[in-house]
Amino acid sequence: MRGHGESDTDAVLLRAVADGDAGALATLYDRHAGWLYARLVRRCADAEVAREVVQDTFVTVWRSAGGHRGEEAGGWLWTLAARRLVDTRRAQERAGRIETAPLETVTVPASAEAPSAEERVLAGLEFGDVGTALDRISPELREVLRATVVDGLTTREAARLLGIPEGTVKSRAMRARAELRTALAQLSPAPASGGLA
Repeated sequence: MRGHGESDTDAVLLRAVADGDAGALATLYDRHAGWLYARLVRRCADAEVAREVVQDTFVTVWRSAGGHRGEEAGGWLWTLAARRLVDTRRAQERAGRIETAPLETVTVPASAEAPSAEERVLAGLEFGDVGTALDRISPELREVLRATVVDGLTTREAARLLGIPEGTVKSRAMRARAELRTALAQLSPAPASGGLA
């Protein structure tokens, strides 16, 4: 096993992890754990649960790195983490001790690492025209869009994460997209010959 550093791509590291290289896993952890934790605490008020989910995510990476299909590693890691959070919340619900907080009341710890490229893109979504349009739709519709579009969760996973029925996720997602298109059109009116699809 060789040493790994900043020059190694995530794809190289994942191949090394698939071959049983614990050093590659440590490098991936150092590179991604901070932003994963920062995103998780936005979804879950319990910092300890967020830390456990990060740990569980990297255990999953250790076990399944060979199955990584080459897509961007940050997105793959977030999908694993978001699904682990859903599973953790489901287990907590069964135990009757779930603790959540609205997105606005959760603060990100100052110790979180600098944002990844994915976080910067998401921040651009949050603070650009899309972010402004998102602010114009109701919070429950916005939550569904974030879970299904930004986090890439399935309808079933989003329903578990948000604590609402699957049918409600589907109907809110349809309403949210329609309202988002309307809000975006008001922000950037299209020329008379064009329009939003």
